[in-house]
Amino acid sequence: MNINKNKSLLLLTVIGALSLGACSDDNAEESGEKIDEIVSEAKDAASDAGDSISDAATDAGNALEDACEDAKDKLDTEDKDC
Repeated sequence: MNINKNKSLLLLTVIGALSLGACSDDNAEESGEKIDEIVSEAKDAASDAGDSISDAATDAGNALEDACEDAKDKLDTEDKDC
């Protein structure tokens, strides 16, 4: 769901930048540079969000493994690994 939200935000940002660029008297090169900067920032934000999701998934997996190992320890099983 966050990925779709990030894509939508990126699309709206690009559309907004193109609209502003078309309405101004600045030259096309300057407008293109601004659009490139906005797209780069949006990509960085999406990458950061992806990293956060990956970290959360890793943490959840580690917590699950720890809980499994604790349960096996309390049951006094021979194999403590999960």
